[in-house]
Formats: sequence, C-alpha cells, structure tokens
Amino acid sequence: MRRRQQAPLPKRFGLDPARLRLPEDGTWATIRDHLVERLPRVDPARIDELLRQGGIVDLEGPIAPDAPYVPGGAVWFHRDLPEETAVPFDITVVHRDEDLLVIDKPHFLATIPRGQHIRETALVRLRHDLDLPDLIPAHRLDRVTAGLILFVINPARRGAYQTMFHKRSVRKEYEAIAPYDPDLELPRTVRSRIIKEKQVLAAQEVPGEPNAETVVELLEQRDGLARYRLRPHTGRTHQLRLHMNGLGIPILGDDFYPVLTDKPVHDFTRPLQLLAAVLEFTDPISGAPRRFETTRALQAWTDPEGWAG
Repeated sequence: MRRRQQAPLPKRFGLDPARLRLPEDGTWATIRDHLVERLPRVDPARIDELLRQGGIVDLEGPIAPDAPYVPGGAVWFHRDLPEETAVPFDITVVHRDEDLLVIDKPHFLATIPRGQHIRETALVRLRHDLDLPDLIPAHRLDRVTAGLILFVINPARRGAYQTMFHKRSVRKEYEAIAPYDPDLELPRTVRSRIIKEKQVLAAQEVPGEPNAETVVELLEQRDGLARYRLRPHTGRTHQLRLHMNGLGIPILGDDFYPVLTDKPVHDFTRPLQLLAAVLEFTDPISGAPRRFETTRALQAWTDPEGWAG
C-alpha cells in the first residue's frame, strides 16, 4: 500500500493541514488558477493572500503566486476556521498512560471536528491542551451526550483499540434520566430496526429485522422521574434515545425525540440527560481487564430545579 506523504506543515490548533492532490490531466497555467477553480467557496483574494504569505506549500516549501501547475503534485495549507461559540465546560481526564487517554466529555462538546464544530471539539482541545498531536479517538459520543470516551495516544496501538469497538467487544453502560412509568415492566430488552438517512437529522425506527438492541433497567425513581441504566449491544445512531422514546419515556432534554426542536448551537441549557457511565473491556495489548467509570452525574437527578432553570 502506498504510504501517505508527510505533511510539510505542522498541525495548527491540533488540526492537520488540508492536502490537495493536483490532477494528472490538469491544464491550468498556474497552481493558483487550479486552486481558484478547485475551491469555489474560498474567495480568490484569500487564495492570493495565502500565496503571498507562504501559507500554501508543497514538499519543496512555499508556493509562489505565479508557480506553474504541476500535474500529479500536491499542496498543503491550513483552512480558515469558522467562528465558534466556546463551549463553557471542561474536559475531565479519567485515566492516562503511554497508550490510552480516557476522558469524561461534557455535554455540548463534539468528539471530533465536523461541520461548524472544529476547535470546540474534544479531539482538538485535547491535542492542543495536552500536547498530544497524534491523539485519535477509538470511538465517538454525540455532541449532546456526556461521558466517557477512550482516545489512543500511541499511533502504533490505534488499530487494536479501535477494532475492539468495531467488534463490539467493549461493554458499555449509560445512565439516563426520564419520566417514571409504574406500569412499564423493567428490566427489558428492546429490539428494533433503526435507519438514519443522510442529510436527515433524526433517525427512525421502521418495520423489519431488528438491527439495534438495548437492555433498559430501572435504578431508582422519585417525584415522577427515574434514573435508568442502559446497556446497548449495538451502536446505531441515536439508538438509546429512540428506544427510550419508544417505551414512552423520552430522555429529558432530548431535542430530537419525540419532537424535533431547532435548538441554537450556543444554547447550553437543559442538556440531554444521557451519560456514558462505564467502559469495560479486556485490553487487546496486555490482556488485562480494564474498567473506567464516569466522574459525572446527571443534573436533572442531582439538581432538578437547576437543570430545569
């Protein structure tokens, strides 16, 4: 397999530079002409500015504004980052060794850069704050879900730890706060077929062979609310939220189920009361048992008035 070229630019804010390969059949007179056509969302004046500043490079160094087009070549540059609202919550480090970093992610912080969330993501924050440029997540949590995420520090170990999650050999437990229904028999195993279409925000349960399974248990109840333990055996998009909603006990703070609500990205109130509470597995490198537990608690249970306010 062809080895990927090492980027001639360092990471910035924990992010790799963008790499563009120049087509073999290109007929542009200059690299600048190609970039203007290739990047229609970027103002040509901004491309000219980057070229003047030496911000677009190849393996030999900065590219001159009039540099001729090189078929089959490659260029690197750092994309301009969008304006982001700072997520005003800290990441808690639960465990760190030479190979692994386990953190407790707060609500409203995405795991990895995507869309309008770039710098305000767990990966970029951790790479920058802990000086771990090669850090990579072994799995992900939704932006609105809090709790445990396992990151791999040592690049040589990435495959082993990511494979655990792909093979579903990691035991996960979540906690959720939702209405209490005295007529609902628990514990129970919920099975359904879940589909998620591209460009559609919400997933849905549809008829057909089940592809999602969750064990739902009642831990305690008071004042019309309950604390539940959720143990997913599969990892479908929004699986836990859909299964709880299907039981008639939607998770508090859910802006998707049962009703899709357009919540502004800068609104950090009433977070989804879903917490990734336990990760447990046999270490694929050492063979030792590993168990990590959250340091967080769900506010709707510990401080219901504060959460509702």
